[in-house]
Amino acid sequence: MSVLLQFVGDWGHALAAVLFAALGIFILRRRDEAPEQPLLAAALLLTSCWSLYVSFGGVERPLTGIGENIRNAAWLLLLFVMLRRGPAARAGSLVAIGAVYAAVAGLIMLQTFTDLIWRQLPVMSELHRALVHVSLILHMMTAIGSLMLVHDLYISWPTRERGRVALLLGALAAMWTYDLNLYAIGYFAMERANILYALRGPMMVLLAPVIAVAIRNDMAGRLQLSRTLTLQSLSLAAAALYVVVLATAAVLLELVAGPYARLIEIGCVFFMAVSALVLLPSRRLQAFWKVQVAKHFFQHRYDYRTEWMRFGDTIGQAGGRPGDNALPLGERVAKAVADITESPAAILMLRAEDGALAFETHWNWSGELPAGAVVPAPLAALIEQSGWIIDIDRPPSGAGEIAAPGWMSVDRRAWSLVPLIHFGRLIGAILLARPPIDRRLDWEDFDMLRAAGRQAASYLSEAQGQQALDDAQRFEEFNRRFAFIIHDVKNLVSQLSLLARNAERHADNPDFRADMLLTLKESVGKLNDMLARLSQHNRGRAEDPRPMELREVAEQVVRSRARQHAIRLSGAAPLALADPARVEQILIHLLQNAIDASAPDSPVELRLSADEGCALLEVVDRGRGMTAEFVRRDLFKPFSSSKTGGFGIGAFEARALAQAMGGRIEVESQPGVGSRFTLRLPLAQENLSRGKAA
Repeated sequence: MSVLLQFVGDWGHALAAVLFAALGIFILRRRDEAPEQPLLAAALLLTSCWSLYVSFGGVERPLTGIGENIRNAAWLLLLFVMLRRGPAARAGSLVAIGAVYAAVAGLIMLQTFTDLIWRQLPVMSELHRALVHVSLILHMMTAIGSLMLVHDLYISWPTRERGRVALLLGALAAMWTYDLNLYAIGYFAMERANILYALRGPMMVLLAPVIAVAIRNDMAGRLQLSRTLTLQSLSLAAAALYVVVLATAAVLLELVAGPYARLIEIGCVFFMAVSALVLLPSRRLQAFWKVQVAKHFFQHRYDYRTEWMRFGDTIGQAGGRPGDNALPLGERVAKAVADITESPAAILMLRAEDGALAFETHWNWSGELPAGAVVPAPLAALIEQSGWIIDIDRPPSGAGEIAAPGWMSVDRRAWSLVPLIHFGRLIGAILLARPPIDRRLDWEDFDMLRAAGRQAASYLSEAQGQQALDDAQRFEEFNRRFAFIIHDVKNLVSQLSLLARNAERHADNPDFRADMLLTLKESVGKLNDMLARLSQHNRGRAEDPRPMELREVAEQVVRSRARQHAIRLSGAAPLALADPARVEQILIHLLQNAIDASAPDSPVELRLSADEGCALLEVVDRGRGMTAEFVRRDLFKPFSSSKTGGFGIGAFEARALAQAMGGRIEVESQPGVGSRFTLRLPLAQENLSRGKAA
């Protein structure tokens, strides 16, 4: 044995002795009247003495079995008292199990007697070697009997209270399993057992915290075994058992095969390694392992906290950060529900207008669906009413149960249909593929899938509502622009109507014909602009403002409206920072409103000026006027107009256009006196000077 291994073994046993002594003293100081408390403290203290004896004696000398026998006897006595006085007591079976305890106790006594004899004999004698082998066999039989008693006590304990003793019994089972492997290997090759014997001390050190948690009732009640940790631990234990079996087989081969042992060992190792590399990555084997662990080690099939967190992460992020590579919502929902039952694929079906469930998308589903792969509307209505999950493999056995559609029953991939119900309304369903380990759905599957279906339905319903809101917003934007266009069309119609009336009287006048053609061209251009503004690719946003002459735009508008009504243009204004097309549109709205409000013989005035860093454009009429309440509440409100047949859009659109350029519209009006609309626009020179100063 190497110096390092001897150091680890000696000090490992010494540390184990300290830990078990501390646990025993802690138990003795507790004010607990439990009947097994003194025996538990004695077992811990005797285990501490055994570890200390091994540490002092040295791990280079195996088979210090007398102290181990005393340790085993103390733990078995504790198990027997727990069986008789605990909730696992059964009057009809105590006699039979008591006989097993008596047999194991007899083995310990015989083993102790054998150990005392062979230690007194010469090392090289045949009797010495024979008694050593007998002692090893008795050690293995004691370990096997102890493991049987631990298993019997665990399965006899009430299911709801097993959490109180599971850790303690698990630690004892690990201790005796290690002993069994140690003495089995020592029986065939003692030199191979030295390593396991030295490492038994560190193993006992690891068991001490487990026993500490087990004896703290308040901690054991709160402790929940992690499924992931349990699965990994059992996998590691299986790997360790695999190594032990491989080592045992190698020892047996060396004893039996002789000169061919090395060749056979290499062949066996190669075969088992290749088998492990082929079988371990198999999804079917992994699923089978998970099912068996959940079935035999946990009360429930699912770890609800883990499943729910994974469900939310899958829907929210599709297995990664949200972004361009994220799956669409429908595929994420199908995957999230499929992951719960380890299903390899899923199909999402949504409610159609006729009430049936039709294919929407899929996750990992290969192949084409048959024609007519829908859930008919009557069946969808029954699913909505009942909320049941359909087990496709189980035909209806009672009244009111629902059968799957024929195409699902024929497809062997189909396993179950999970309805997606949101506030009592069926919005869709998810068809799950058969998992790698085919099994029947049970009540826990139904409860889990029902809750997941409702949560998935809320995500889909929210997405559908958001899509409907986006569509409504697009319609609202279209309607707003359409309302603006209709108002402009009304103004053009008024202008063209006036032109048509004058054409009857002045058709022979060449100047009138030239003016008429010019007006028609302008009208066609404006209509084309309106159609462009109505397009979905045009958002109606103002272009970048630039320095412009307000008088040029004003003169152009006056010329287009001069035949309709008398307009007086006066004053001058500096360069304004604005969009000429928007300014023209605002001016047309304001002038048309002024013309409509004025008498035929009352001209409209258009004045240009500057004030307080702004270029001003005033439209003044002496028409009917408006009340202060109307100006405050209704003037700039859409679809509110004081004119008969008016749309109530002109003032609203004019103000929106002015604000888009950084300007504003001010209004002064009195009933019977008239109105003054003032368009204020920022000065181009003012903005240029500020930019230079900055």
